[in-house]
Order: sequence, then structure tokens, then C-alpha cells
Amino acid sequence: MKRLAIVLLATAFTVPAQAEDLVRRGRQIAEMNCLPCHAIGAGDESKHPQAPPMRDLSKRYPLDALEEAFVEGIYSGHPDMPEFKATSDQVTALLAYLDTIQSDSR
Repeated sequence: MKRLAIVLLATAFTVPAQAEDLVRRGRQIAEMNCLPCHAIGAGDESKHPQAPPMRDLSKRYPLDALEEAFVEGIYSGHPDMPEFKATSDQVTALLAYLDTIQSDSR
């Protein structure tokens, strides 16, 4: 019985820590790839006038619909937008982060 309690207690702390780590990695990916143009936080301003804030992406697209686009590569008709292509793990982390900053009332 004590062993079960220890396992349950350890699990309770591990899952949130893993989720926090995933969100932290997602923010790092956004900082490295998106921050030069996009606002990547809950209240900052985009540095490029045509780059929408990342917190507003869910107003334009369902976030889960972005998964395939991130893996296959996002191409924009705008000449300043570089190609962005990510691994599956990077996409999972980035979407976890984006979910935490969305401004809509999903």
C-alpha cells in the first residue's frame, strides 16, 4: 500500500513537470524561429507589421490544424517570411506553448 502511494505521488508531480518542460521547449522554439518577426508572448508586439501575434493564431486556424503545416514546412507569400519546418517533437512542444498564450476564448 505504501508503495502504491509513493508511485501515485511521484506520478502527480512528474506529469505537470513534463508538461511544463514541453511548454518551455515550445517557447524556446518560438524564440529561435518566430520572435524576429512575430510577437510570441501574451502581450508583446510583433516586430514586423505583417506578422500576426502568435497569441492570435487560433483566431485564424485551429491550432491542431497547424501541426501538419509545421511538419511539412510553412511557406508564406511574404518575402520576409523564411521557410519554417520542424520535427514532430518540436511541433508538439510549439503547439503546447502556443496553446498557453492564445487570446481567444476557445
